Amino acid sequence: MAPKNTICLWYDGTALDAAQFYAQTFPDSAVHAVHKAPGDYPAGKQGDVLTVEFTVMGIPCLGLNGGAAFRHNEAFSFQVATDDQAETDRLWNAIVGNGGQESACGWCKDRWGVSWQITPRALTDAIADPDPAAAQRAFAAMMEMGKIDIAAIEAARRG
Repeated sequence: MAPKNTICLWYDGTALDAAQFYAQTFPDSAVHAVHKAPGDYPAGKQGDVLTVEFTVMGIPCLGLNGGAAFRHNEAFSFQVATDDQAETDRLWNAIVGNGGQESACGWCKDRWGVSWQITPRALTDAIADPDPAAAQRAFAAMMEMGKIDIAAIEAARRG
């Protein structure tokens, strides 16, 4: 039975490529089904890949090859909590190094324009520190970063 709630992501003919990349890159991710168009549609022809069912870190998603009418933007992002610098680096480098682009404060975009926040748990903990000065120092350090440097966040938190 299909999940009751699924995130639908719009692609311009590249839903299967994106789903395969996510399945190879993120744990608990897989491509489940590929559905071809039963007839011609504005962005494609009968027999083209229309939708792809996949999961990204356990989240059910549907990739829709809807054409060029809509583009992804930062109003939607996947936020990935990482446990250490190695995991942070691996995910960031996979996204950015495969046609993506860096942004600020742990954000990056994959080559399809989907935004990702690669967010170490150490950062989340630091900016929620009960000591307002420690939280502010960690936050200020984060504001200067692209990919998050956990050691620098922890140093800023300590003062």
